[in-house]
Amino acid sequence: MIDLHIHICASSAPQSFGLPAGEALRFAVLNGYRGVGLILRSGELSHPLLAPLFEDINSLSLHGNIEAILGIELVHIPPALLPLAVDNARQAGAGLVLVHGESLMECVEEGTNFAAIEAGADILAHPGLIDEQAAAYAAERGVALELSCAPRHAFANAHIINMAERFGCNLVPGSSAATQREILPPALRDRLYQGAGLTREGAIRMQQHAGKLLQKQMNYCRFVQLS
Repeated sequence: MIDLHIHICASSAPQSFGLPAGEALRFAVLNGYRGVGLILRSGELSHPLLAPLFEDINSLSLHGNIEAILGIELVHIPPALLPLAVDNARQAGAGLVLVHGESLMECVEEGTNFAAIEAGADILAHPGLIDEQAAAYAAERGVALELSCAPRHAFANAHIINMAERFGCNLVPGSSAATQREILPPALRDRLYQGAGLTREGAIRMQQHAGKLLQKQMNYCRFVQLS
């Protein structure tokens, strides 16, 4: 099982949102996960906290028997600045670039969903009531839509599933976990998704999409590090 959206904090910023990387990995392993995205939350255009985490996460995941990739979630960036923010995150070394979508429970600026897709994010996180134009564009651009099991983001999951099926979007799972108890056992997470209307076949496809994205971005990161 894979979760591509577990929040971690940086030791150089002790008040930051999320778990220490080692703790996040340990509780992911205990809950049966084989691959995770460890995500720093950022509302900025530069990301100096990324670099110190790379080696730690590589070592922790290797010895913890779990695949992990370091990423960024861009939060409340004005839509016009998202192309710059996504590019900067990649240049800083983010293996996964997520953009905080128009979740129903947060005042995300209108137009963020479409701008994130246009900017080439890897994942549009919890996109809320994503419209037909944005869903079709996500399918065309290969931007994955996150199906969240976080209570604050899951209200629109049935809509997201429907739009993904209609337009051929890739779905990937994400918990937005920032505490130990928010890293859910896979069986519970699957029941939550099933309650939103995800079929067994859809759940299998979602895990396959997540696995392919994880491997693709990990291979890309290794290539960049060797270059």
